This record gives sequence, C-alpha cells and structure tokens, in this order.
Amino acid sequence: MEEVTQQFINRLNETSYEEVEQFVELRQMKVDKLLSHLHNQSLTPEQKQKLESILNHDELIGQRMQFLKNEAKDWLVQRNMAKAQRNAYESSYTPDSILMDKRK
Repeated sequence: MEEVTQQFINRLNETSYEEVEQFVELRQMKVDKLLSHLHNQSLTPEQKQKLESILNHDELIGQRMQFLKNEAKDWLVQRNMAKAQRNAYESSYTPDSILMDKRK
C-alpha cells in the first residue's frame, strides 16, 4: 500500500477524478483488510511507522479531491449560465402566432 500511495502522490497533480476514485476505493479495501487483521494481533513499530507515512499523504489527497470538486462545480456553473443565455434566445413561439404592437 505504501508503494501504491507513493506512486499516486508522485503524479497527484495529473490525476483525474476517476483515478482518484479508484485509488480511494483500493485504499479503503486495503484498510478494511488491515483492520480485520488487527483484531487478531497488534502492529509492530515498523508497521506503525509505515502506516503513519501513508496517512501523512491524506491532506494532499484531500486537497486534490477538493480541487477536482471545485473544478467540476465551476464547469457546471458555466454550463448552466450558457444554457440560460441560450434559452433566452431560443424561446419557443407558436408558428401561427401574431405579434401586435399598438401605438398610443
């Protein structure tokens, strides 16, 4: 897990949300397996150190996830603005309708 985490961190700024999602799912499976293993025995000092090393990267991973979330949010806002502008110009009119203008 330590090696996989380090490889992921090395290319963190280039990862897509799909890659982040896959990594988080893989990591969760490994953590679940580790926790089930810990019910039978405790960690050695070396294992504790490796685990702390892996967990130290959580903040960076969280920052990347937040960046991707904000990027998606900005895209959705721009898309909705463009859609609203387009809808204003594409108003549907009835083909048989007549527009009357009265002068006073």
